Amino acid sequence: MKKQVILLAAVVLFCAAGLVQAQEDPLGVTADATWVSKYLWYGFDLLDDKGAFQPSVDVDLFGSGFSLNVWSSYPTAVGDMNKGGGAAGTSRVDATEFDYTLAYSTVICEGEPHATYITAQGIYYDFIDIPSQAADAEEIGVQLTWPNVSPTGDVTPGYYISRIWPAKSGKPRAGKDDLIPGDYAGWIHVFSLGYDLTVPGLLPETPEQTFNLSVATVYNDGFAGGTVDHDWSHAVFGASTDFELAENFNVTPGIYYQSSWDDTVNSEDELWISLGASYKF
Repeated sequence: MKKQVILLAAVVLFCAAGLVQAQEDPLGVTADATWVSKYLWYGFDLLDDKGAFQPSVDVDLFGSGFSLNVWSSYPTAVGDMNKGGGAAGTSRVDATEFDYTLAYSTVICEGEPHATYITAQGIYYDFIDIPSQAADAEEIGVQLTWPNVSPTGDVTPGYYISRIWPAKSGKPRAGKDDLIPGDYAGWIHVFSLGYDLTVPGLLPETPEQTFNLSVATVYNDGFAGGTVDHDWSHAVFGASTDFELAENFNVTPGIYYQSSWDDTVNSEDELWISLGASYKF
């Protein structure tokens, strides 16, 4: 079944890419390849302090508001992850992940100070080397942002709410093969602020450079762990910027710090970096 899902997604993306030149409507395809020194997901350190290579393809369906995305994560290290108490956990070899996302974006009160940008999405998490009942999950979420609420226009507050549940009926097995043991159905709330800091250009051909500064605080309401406390779990601080090295080709470095508040999600504070390259067809 997993191979069929992957094949279907690949066919859809291949066909969509082939339509880029055949359609006059603005269908957009963006390919991205990102390396992260650690893989943090909603506060969880999924690879136990090791990095990952995370390529993706995003398809904007003719400006309709709908988009498709296939995202993947390949661990860059081998070995078992620590489960605590010296016990070995899931092998990183088994932590290869494919995520399939269907999203719809729109805006209400466009142009007004209270304009609200809305994105609703559904995600299927597919850990392709682990039985589906042990790790696969589905998530639905809604992201709200208010980019015009700041008088200066450079501060954007946001709120994301989502729910996750096991993709297969019944509880995942709380065993060695489980990335997140226990019944991980639950909700999560993410409150964020983004700030665009503009400085003089760092490259000769760039008149100015914009750094995207962000902070997010997260309330975990039983999301992704049967043993997770219902509490404020962590905050993440980030900084990133884009370098346009050629037309439609960007390189994006980033640095992030996580202050962990709840040991049931993560008992350690985390610092990691990322380096991505993207091309828009």
